[in-house]
Amino acid sequence: MKVLIACEYSGVVREAFKKKGHDAWSCDLLPTEIEGNHYQGNVLDILYENWDMMIAHPPCTYLSNAGARFLYPKGELNNERLAKGLEAKEFFMKLYNANIPRICIENPVPSKVYGLPKYDQVIQPFEHGHPFRKKTCLWLKNLHRLQTTNLLEQRESSKIAGNWFNKGGKDRQKNRAKTFQGIADAMADQWG
Repeated sequence: MKVLIACEYSGVVREAFKKKGHDAWSCDLLPTEIEGNHYQGNVLDILYENWDMMIAHPPCTYLSNAGARFLYPKGELNNERLAKGLEAKEFFMKLYNANIPRICIENPVPSKVYGLPKYDQVIQPFEHGHPFRKKTCLWLKNLHRLQTTNLLEQRESSKIAGNWFNKGGKDRQKNRAKTFQGIADAMADQWG
């Protein structure tokens, strides 16, 4: 199967599918961290190349409910942030409406302001062998809901200041964007 992992620089999901024997490609504006099939550039340049499946991780900075508070700082609408959110929604919808038979789009809970379609499922890292809470939504097209693979009782919040997930610095956003290996493996095992 020819699989596109859109907006992924880490290579984690790509490599999980590759291990299952698929022709998996990641695509991101950033170079890949793990050597392998990677297109560095805009995913829209390769979106219509006869993919069998796409798993997409579009940027969530402006769409996430967590960032909604920045829309009305001091009670006034931030028009620049609203415009960036609408631009992010347009990109999300291009991925959502792509002519690819099977699609999964992964993102945090979105802000209602942008009117994204309702997500199909919420998953957590602790359902796939990682002792953390990080609510992640999946929009699914012709894919069944991801089944829990390794449920853990320990569930540390990813919001705790100073933990591995929230360390500051220039790589903070990149570190937070990486897919947990257990989730990547579950996707490859169950959808591949």
